[in-house]
Amino acid sequence: MRFLRRTSADSPEAEQVEEAAVTVGDTTKARTPGKGRPTPKRREAEGRRRGPVAPPPKTTREAMRRARGSKEERAELAAQRKLQRIEQRKRMNEGDDRYLMPRDRGPVKAYIRDLVDSRRNLLGLFMPLAVVVFLSLLVPSLAIQQYATLACLLMLVAMVVEGVLNGRRIAKRVRAKFPKDTSRGFSIGWYGFVRATQLRKLRVPKPRVRAGDAVA
Repeated sequence: MRFLRRTSADSPEAEQVEEAAVTVGDTTKARTPGKGRPTPKRREAEGRRRGPVAPPPKTTREAMRRARGSKEERAELAAQRKLQRIEQRKRMNEGDDRYLMPRDRGPVKAYIRDLVDSRRNLLGLFMPLAVVVFLSLLVPSLAIQQYATLACLLMLVAMVVEGVLNGRRIAKRVRAKFPKDTSRGFSIGWYGFVRATQLRKLRVPKPRVRAGDAVA
């Protein structure tokens, strides 16, 4: 460190300046000591953190066993998947859009389901009627088969008529509540028809309203 005025080399001031320079230099060096070793590469650091690499499998069976994992790992993975399926099923039954199929998502479809679930329909007997038709074919009496077939045909006609009327009614209600919706009337009616043909206990998502409730 130099000063503006000159001093002789043997003067006390020069000695003080030299001592101060040496002290500053030593302090600077002490603050930034060298590590004494090169900085490890990222791959080497990750290798030390993960531990030693297992040797390659010697046989195909050993390779397959490593790929499948241990019994404990497979059991834990199976338990996690089971819990995940149970949670998904629960959310689907509750009507959560994130877990529903694309055909069931949206407020329009939820409103259609409420309109269908709020009424008792003949279409709800579609599946039991199919069972009756199958059982009537097993009866050896020809007369019983004919009467059962006629009754089933009349029921099917009534169901079709009811399905068409309900489809028009539902489409009209949807148009009034969601005027900006671009769904076709046939699509709305068909969705309601399929919902109505299912047994109430087997419907997914589960009904949010009871039969006889008013849906605004």
